[in-house]
Amino acid sequence: MSEASTIGSSLGSGPLEALEHALHEERRALLEHDVDALLRSTQAKLVALRAAEAAGASGADAQRVLALSELNQANGALLARRRREVNWSLRHLGRLDADTVYDASGQSGAKAQSRLNVSV
Repeated sequence: MSEASTIGSSLGSGPLEALEHALHEERRALLEHDVDALLRSTQAKLVALRAAEAAGASGADAQRVLALSELNQANGALLARRRREVNWSLRHLGRLDADTVYDASGQSGAKAQSRLNVSV
């Protein structure tokens, strides 16, 4: 039985259904390295999340909300892994993906440094 069929809801095809669909599309986009689909699914996820928050959840939705949270966390882990892969590749090519990096407290502003030493 698939995750989609095991997650039931009293909201039927409402916001939680839309959120579940967006999360599955996000995962597919991450696995297929489809940037455009990832952007679309992320936007759909945000819209569905806002709608779900506005609608409120009943006690009957608690299990589904928990399952959707787990799907979102799994997607986040996959996204973090992809980002590490990209950063590793960029580092080994002597390039970085941004002009700034984040410090230990999560603030940006630290200057990124390349490992390449170029002498003129």
